[in-house]
Amino acid sequence: MDTVSLLVVPVRTRSGIASIQCGRLPTGQPVGVAFTSEGRLASVMGAGQPWIRLSEPAMREMLEPLGVTRIQVDPGLLATHFPSSVPA
Repeated sequence: MDTVSLLVVPVRTRSGIASIQCGRLPTGQPVGVAFTSEGRLASVMGAGQPWIRLSEPAMREMLEPLGVTRIQVDPGLLATHFPSSVPA
């Protein structure tokens, strides 16, 4: 049996709804943002950053309607957030 790895995905919460946070590459390309551990997320985004666990396929499915095709795993820096989000 295959084990599905779950990513730690930063979210924004508003009115009880969590939305996946996205970022942009220096080229302007929007990307989904995910981490391999809670500690890695906290080191980049702060310990108070809300997050959820998602598999990569589930995350890709949620990002597809936004036209986001790339997921950046364990980014060292998040400079800008893509303004659109999808309910998680």
